[in-house]
Amino acid sequence: QRKNPFSNGNRLASKPVHTHRGDPTYGRPPEGSQTEQRGKDAHSHVGKEVEELCLIIRSTGEVGEDGHVSVTFGQLFETYVTISNKVVGILLRARKHGLVHFEGEMLWQGKDDDVIITLL
Repeated sequence: QRKNPFSNGNRLASKPVHTHRGDPTYGRPPEGSQTEQRGKDAHSHVGKEVEELCLIIRSTGEVGEDGHVSVTFGQLFETYVTISNKVVGILLRARKHGLVHFEGEMLWQGKDDDVIITLL
């Protein structure tokens, strides 16, 4: 842009400095920006959906001998899909946070209806 005769030199000076790997702000939006706020709001929303999913597992599942509540994916899918169509994504997020356990990397409706999902 410095060689572009149509470029405004003032814009170049106001551009933010790029961060590099290892910098704590690398890959993060600027503090106080709308992008940062949207990210926080989305994180909060997904957290609420994970909580709701755990409550549904607790209410529809059965307590096993180990004291953990379990439900099949088919039963959970039928119950939760009326609330949100993102049941698999929310399950994956809940597993990432150590709230639920199930076998396999991904769950598919029909094929994995008998997979047991355990609330930890």
